[in-house]
Amino acid sequence: MDSAVMDGDEEQLNRHVRQLERELPPAVGQFMRWLREPSARWVRVPLGIFLILAGIFSFLPVLGLWMLPLGLLLLAQDVPVLRRPTGRALVWLERRWLKGQNRRRGDQR
Repeated sequence: MDSAVMDGDEEQLNRHVRQLERELPPAVGQFMRWLREPSARWVRVPLGIFLILAGIFSFLPVLGLWMLPLGLLLLAQDVPVLRRPTGRALVWLERRWLKGQNRRRGDQR
């Protein structure tokens, strides 16, 4: 794969993750920023794998399907193949979220 394409994928992913960090409660956003630091790779990779595996068992109490995308998001920081699909998924989720917000605003008027 072309290096410029991979850089674009990484930048798109980083842009959406930074936006997500701003939307999260301050403590959670700060933890996410720390996890994205290069020095936190030793925590990020095992945590991402754990979240993906735990997300598979979403039928159990406490464990949920929410763990799967979060684990993929963490792993995408270190696995270039995951950057493009994860970035696209974030774009899709953002569009769905905004569409839902606009629909709710329209219902309130």
